[in-house]
Amino acid sequence: MSRFIVVSNRLPVTLKREKDRFELKPSVGGLATALSSVVPREKAFWVGWPGVPAEDLSRYEEWLTAELQALGCYPVCLSREELDKFYYGFSNRTLWPLCHYFLQYAIFDETLWEGYLRVNQKYAQVVAELAEEEAVIWVHDYQLFLLPGLLRERLPRASIGFFLHIPFPSYEIFRVLPWRREILEGLLGADLIGFHTYDYARHFFSSLRRILGYEHQFGLVLTEERAVKVDAFPISIDYARFARAPEDPAVRRNLERFQEEIGDRRLILSVDRLDYTKGIPQRLRAFEAFLERYPEWREKVLLILIGVPSRTEVEHYQELKREVEELVGRINGRFGTLSWMPVHYLARGLGFEELAALYFLADVALVTPLRDGMNLIAKEYVATVPEDRGVLILSEMAGAAAELSEAILVNPFSQEDMIRALYEALRLPRDEKIIRNRRMKERLRRYDIKRWVKEFINTLNEVKQTQESFASFRLTGEERQKMLSRWEEARSPILFLDYDGTLVGFTGRPEKAAPDQELKDLLERLAGVARVVIISGRDPETLSRWFGDLPVALVAEHGVFVYQGEGWHRMVEPEQEWKEAVRPVLELYADRTPGAFIEEKAHSLVWHYRLAESELGALRAHELKEALLDLVPPLGLMVLEGKKVLEVKPREIHKGMVARWFLEKGEYDFILAMGDDWTDEFLFEALPPESFTVKIGYGLTRARYRLENFREARRLLEEMWRRKSR
Repeated sequence: MSRFIVVSNRLPVTLKREKDRFELKPSVGGLATALSSVVPREKAFWVGWPGVPAEDLSRYEEWLTAELQALGCYPVCLSREELDKFYYGFSNRTLWPLCHYFLQYAIFDETLWEGYLRVNQKYAQVVAELAEEEAVIWVHDYQLFLLPGLLRERLPRASIGFFLHIPFPSYEIFRVLPWRREILEGLLGADLIGFHTYDYARHFFSSLRRILGYEHQFGLVLTEERAVKVDAFPISIDYARFARAPEDPAVRRNLERFQEEIGDRRLILSVDRLDYTKGIPQRLRAFEAFLERYPEWREKVLLILIGVPSRTEVEHYQELKREVEELVGRINGRFGTLSWMPVHYLARGLGFEELAALYFLADVALVTPLRDGMNLIAKEYVATVPEDRGVLILSEMAGAAAELSEAILVNPFSQEDMIRALYEALRLPRDEKIIRNRRMKERLRRYDIKRWVKEFINTLNEVKQTQESFASFRLTGEERQKMLSRWEEARSPILFLDYDGTLVGFTGRPEKAAPDQELKDLLERLAGVARVVIISGRDPETLSRWFGDLPVALVAEHGVFVYQGEGWHRMVEPEQEWKEAVRPVLELYADRTPGAFIEEKAHSLVWHYRLAESELGALRAHELKEALLDLVPPLGLMVLEGKKVLEVKPREIHKGMVARWFLEKGEYDFILAMGDDWTDEFLFEALPPESFTVKIGYGLTRARYRLENFREARRLLEEMWRRKSR
């Protein structure tokens, strides 16, 4: 097995200063423990920030590096300035609020973005120095959105996975980010991109379509470079550890102590980081309203609120801390008695032994974030609490709601929902609790953190196999040399070259894809050593304007017109009446699709939707194609589906027809055809089996070979010319 490298913002260690030295303690449980059950320890490495600014480690750097490497950890040391811009800045003042739909808190600062980019580059450098050529690299979370792309540049053959632990926002939110393209392009450096739920994956697909123009088929995104798999992998917990927690002596001691303090009161438990996404003030107001509406529950319930401080340097978190403290004080002041305080507030984290004891004792867990990627607190509670005691109240906005549907689900923005849920939870019959908890426990037991890790790694391996199947005919290595050798020996070669998508990239408007001078010079040189035929769907006037001064043959409208230096020759004389039957249908769908338009050619009608909103365009194109397939067969027509176009034309007109015409007019000992869409499949099919047919891009094809994009196509043609001119 190749080296397996996990990359995250933080290393799985705790680094604490003890007087004049540091103490290093490995984290227990979670991903680090689960990974050890799948990947041999000697092959597993972890890259991340050790948790202390570089300035504080200057005297201990050598010691720290040695201690960490003994644990398989490799530090990325960050200065205070880097942390301010990368972590406290762009990560937590831009990406965090944006991804959690708190646009009012998001800051868009170029300086913070530059700091984020530089630190991602720093991570990439550390990983590249550690990784082998074909290493398996698993990148985690929003702090490292750019890292997959940076690693792909350095390690093109590596297997790279990325998992996002927070929500991916809808397109309408994500589009606000000034660096949205860079983020998406960075993520597409991965082979596998994982999210907690399919909703987040769907949002990602939508942003890809609308910002970069990439579609997906069954979760497979076909970029210009390769296939990228996107899927949902709901993260889980170490179920066995929490389920067995009450057997632990330390947990038992805490159970006894807490039980004595709680007495016979019903316990409502709330555990969260102090973060504005968690909805803690809304939770407290709902509890206050519950006590006001149902006075019979006063002195019978107790809310233990554990608010773990986080990102205390950020002003919004400081404001939240003040608000929570004021609400706790107000509730206790309004309803408290000498023998009962309704809210017990702990502004600190608890160790596993204390937390597990509270999970076990809690009659109700109140887990109501305003937005949360998953929320493992809910899963930990379900795993620990006895099935006949616990009731989970869970926010619909948490990723965990998709799995824990037996919980009482609430809208955390609705105080009425929260009050009703508290009342229902405290009165829920024992039999109902058992049914709900048993189902949730069984689900968590089957799909624990180890299975989550295993499924992600297995899927990453499957993606690499899928990519190999797409690349199995790549025109590289021996096959490329064989083709070039045949080319060098040929005395009478002919080249059939598609234009859009093969020699140039696509543009929003067809008329804006004029050839650059570099391409025209290349075609002119090639025409000196071979018969060059540019075979396109473009109209004669456009091709004449672009290539009329070159010594090449031109084919317009997929085979209707041919130009060989002495004016255009019409190949066929089909009927035109069919247009009047088809045009109204195309116009109807163009009117219903803002950005779509119709292009009329001599013998075809083309419905373009490249400028339409991508999701709507794809939907309307599918509907239009269905409508046309019922209409065109009796008229002797066919529907060709290209890149963001549907073309209706007579069935007998296609690129294969005109290619055969050229081959009948001369004798050629080398045939090369290059094209990128379905119109070129007729060309590939029509040529003799010994021909060299090349598909540009991904997708099913009749071609023998493929190249990734138009840049590779140009490089091949340039190399062919150099070999002939030697």
